[in-house]
Amino acid sequence: LRDESSPARLGKVDATAQTALASEFGITSYPTLKLFRDGNRTHPLAYTGHMDAKGIVRWMERRAGPSATLLQDAATAAAFVGSQDVVVVGFFKDLESEAAQVFYEVAGEVVDMTFGVAEAAEVFEAYGLSADTVCLFKKFDEGRTDFPVDPARGLDAAELTQLLRTHRLELVMEFTNETSDHIFGAKIPHHMLLFLNKSSSGQLALRDGFRAAAGTFRGKVLFVVVDVAGYGADVLPFFGLTPADAPTLRLVKMENNRKYQMDQDVFSDTAIRTFVQGVLDGKVKPRLLSAEPPEDWDTRPVKVLVGKTFEQVAYDETKNVFVKFYAPWCSHCQAMAAAWEELGERYKDREDIVIAELDATANELENITIHGFPTLHYFPAGPGRKMVEYKSNRDVETFSKFLENGGTLPEEPPAVSEPPPQTPELGTPTQARAAPSL
Repeated sequence: LRDESSPARLGKVDATAQTALASEFGITSYPTLKLFRDGNRTHPLAYTGHMDAKGIVRWMERRAGPSATLLQDAATAAAFVGSQDVVVVGFFKDLESEAAQVFYEVAGEVVDMTFGVAEAAEVFEAYGLSADTVCLFKKFDEGRTDFPVDPARGLDAAELTQLLRTHRLELVMEFTNETSDHIFGAKIPHHMLLFLNKSSSGQLALRDGFRAAAGTFRGKVLFVVVDVAGYGADVLPFFGLTPADAPTLRLVKMENNRKYQMDQDVFSDTAIRTFVQGVLDGKVKPRLLSAEPPEDWDTRPVKVLVGKTFEQVAYDETKNVFVKFYAPWCSHCQAMAAAWEELGERYKDREDIVIAELDATANELENITIHGFPTLHYFPAGPGRKMVEYKSNRDVETFSKFLENGGTLPEEPPAVSEPPPQTPELGTPTQARAAPSL
């Protein structure tokens, strides 16, 4: 930023030491970046770019200067449109209008795309437009997508952002290091995946039917090709697949990672359309992953649950079951592993209490979605499928108080002489987010 003569300056605050500042600005996780402009202390802008030097510079440049380039004539517009694979141009009869201001706002926020703006009549005419319109130009697929501005409603920033993120993608994406951010950032609710080996010409030919089906579901389902012998190999365990399973198809519902599989792999565009529509209509059930239970799963102090055994254990009406949902790679899970084992030892002879764990990366449950690791759920004895999420301190004594008190922590009388506790946001236990997935 200094080398580019930017007016921006960077500062940093140790929020664990400067607790008053952290509280004032609502800091609950680290690192958090905020931009303060014109001495305004009450409404700093939350940083929304990538957490790397390039991302910070691009985001700051959009804030420091105009977020969209003014295209004053047809020749300038043509050069701008041809300058990159994807550009966005807002055509507005009045650049001071409310719709134009919303467009500038979106341009400032979506820093991984390039924006231009035009109001000259000759530029409108060059692109066959007579009314305010946002145009997405791209050097692939249909080449151009228009989003006319509704004269009554104007522009909605969130809606326009989602439309641009959806339509800037190729109709069929290949999952690579370069495209993964765009694939997840598009926030399209379903991903349809074709797993294939790109070194096989026969498997590559399957992309034709896949592409033919994709256009029907633009914006609802993102179609993605995954090379099992390349970058996509790392996601195979998430689907319980190996390279030998290719070619095969899977659909993932992104909100809960539910995976759907055709009864048999048929790669015609008609079969794919029928399958995808069936999932969208709720007519296809998800296929849940489950590991095999270890032979000694129920003889250990901590019972080792898998998808196949979870229901019979967690919803046993005669037992109170405390389950740790974990990921093997999660450092927070590893840090509390000893405490969980000690808890298991403490209650191994209690007939009414079961301490258990489930690897949530290898096992899926129909009605429970795990968003972070570790997650702790308590399933009390008795009729009904009750579940209580445990959210307090992760040590053996607090766990025991929770269990002995029937799945709630006893209220502690307030200590009169003690200073007030930290805010709940700063005092909550650390938790790892679930790993991003296709």
